[in-house]
Amino acid sequence: MSIKYPLASSSWNHLEYKALQEVIRNGYFSMGPKVEECEKCFAEYFGSKYSIMVNSGSSANLLMIGALMYRSYNKLNKGDEVIVPAVSWSTTYFPVNLYGLKLVFVDIDRETLNYDLKALEKAAKGNKVKLIMCVNLLGNPNEFKEVNHIAAKYNLEVIEDNCEAMGADYNNKMAGTWGIMGSFSSFFSHHISTMEGGFVVTDEEELYHIMLSLRAHGWTRNLPKDNLICNKSSDAFTESFRFVLPGFNLRPLEMSGALGIEQLKKLSNIVKCRRDNAFRFKEVTSKYDFITIQKEVGKSSWFGFSITLNDNCSQSREQILKTFRYYGFEARPVVAGNFVNQEVMKHLDFRIDGELSNANVIDTNSFFIGNHHFPMTDAINELPKVLENCK
Repeated sequence: MSIKYPLASSSWNHLEYKALQEVIRNGYFSMGPKVEECEKCFAEYFGSKYSIMVNSGSSANLLMIGALMYRSYNKLNKGDEVIVPAVSWSTTYFPVNLYGLKLVFVDIDRETLNYDLKALEKAAKGNKVKLIMCVNLLGNPNEFKEVNHIAAKYNLEVIEDNCEAMGADYNNKMAGTWGIMGSFSSFFSHHISTMEGGFVVTDEEELYHIMLSLRAHGWTRNLPKDNLICNKSSDAFTESFRFVLPGFNLRPLEMSGALGIEQLKKLSNIVKCRRDNAFRFKEVTSKYDFITIQKEVGKSSWFGFSITLNDNCSQSREQILKTFRYYGFEARPVVAGNFVNQEVMKHLDFRIDGELSNANVIDTNSFFIGNHHFPMTDAINELPKVLENCK
């Protein structure tokens, strides 16, 4: 059975290839002026003071956690606890663990696929909890008015893993900008593609300076002379190999920066088309009571279309997936399902706060199919035939 309706497709045209050729002609391939220009465009698009580009959304999450470990005030310390949703991608969790912090897994809402707000508030009362990491799953923003109320009530901070929700907004404010930092991904299958790539946005200058250093080995070379980390001399020779933080090499390439500049110009239209597809998807699926689709919060950017099988569904997920494959639909689990069921958990420091009953339902009864930047007329017209065979 061939795949007619894949999870992802390229949104590049001649403009992206022209941008790549320009980098090739210039002969400057490592992080440079195109990356800097892309960062300025990205910050402007999302209404943030600062943007920093990295080589992946996973690296963006690593950078956010690292920045909170080294700032001058209210810093995270090893052993502190970070609340995370039980359903997300692996690199929501791994940076927290790598910095010696403890993961606190909380259940999700079965319909929105984001935090169960009652479960979140219960977990927020923990004495060692310092941070809430929100994940805007499959393009859907969290209910940030309530999340930030909980955070303020218990003196916690909020960061966002917005890697699947570029272009989403809640109450006319962009997802990824509701916390003190937000991460984004520009991997091939995401809303825009720079081959590999990611971003962090923030309005806090110190966090920005820390991330500039952590991104490139922990050195001072990329810091402005007047910065909030260290006194920087005017001696370029000394500063070229001066290290002040235990950093990484998370730098993007100039090609990725050039691609990002072009892709950002298309983002509004990409998100609009994804929302138009979602409107038709919701119309079709609303006629079938044996499935539930993701409940939109604010304005989702609809990374993909999730389907959860209800108790009255007469077939197993395996049987349903077989039917979808027969009609040419590529499908995946809803991200990584209930992550505490993953084998890697034996290597992580964590605790579970409350029951993860909804996450378990998503783990066993859900999957998602792809959304795209173009009208999905054929795929959506095919869906009723597929669903009729799934009853």
